[in-house]
Amino acid sequence: MTPVLETRALCKTFGALEASRDVSLSVRPGEIHALIGPNGAGKSTLISQICGTQPPDSGTVHLMGQDVTHLSAAARARAGLARTFQISALAPELSVLQNAVLGALGASGGSFRMAARVMGDAALLVEADEALDRVGLTAQRDTRVSDLSHAQRRLLEVAVALTLRPKVFLMDEPMAGLGADGSRALTALLADLRNEAPILLVEHDMDAVFVLADRISVLVYGRIITTGSPRDIRADAAVREAYLGEETP
Repeated sequence: MTPVLETRALCKTFGALEASRDVSLSVRPGEIHALIGPNGAGKSTLISQICGTQPPDSGTVHLMGQDVTHLSAAARARAGLARTFQISALAPELSVLQNAVLGALGASGGSFRMAARVMGDAALLVEADEALDRVGLTAQRDTRVSDLSHAQRRLLEVAVALTLRPKVFLMDEPMAGLGADGSRALTALLADLRNEAPILLVEHDMDAVFVLADRISVLVYGRIITTGSPRDIRADAAVREAYLGEETP
């Protein structure tokens, strides 16, 4: 089975710091592959290399079997790599619907300079509305993003990603800042989304990780020390020492 997303021996150094050391991982159709690790492990650098905002020193990134290492971040997004950010990248002064339409516009290859003219584009509006309905934000479609709750903004980020017609989702700490109710709602949504496109999930919320993940990779000092099922990761002494803590059963 060809992975939807794959990295092969990615390396990235900053002076004497090895931020990525021969990182190879894959995301298979229909799965959620979680990437965990302590602060400073190199997760953000790895995500930037996968998304195309930071080139690796060596190694390659493959999407649907195609080498996309030299494609720009925008080109990778158009090819089907949809990212949600640890820090919100939404336009707070615009409405929920306008943000979703901007995502659909980007997926179609249009320029954001055209945004003011496309709010009457029926096809883009239908696509945006379908994405908002998918995440439960139809009632907020005309609400300004700055007036949304934190949890609703997270859901909107997923909706914007959906308008990219993704081959794979890359989700960077989507649970960050959510309360218990928000985490439960987003966990349920992600569990369902895996049927639409697989997910590479970077997350510190271990409760969510162990509920959602089919496989987990542990990144420590820029190197993946192990990959396995949630049960395997829980039982791994090296993982407990490096990240989970000895109290983890």
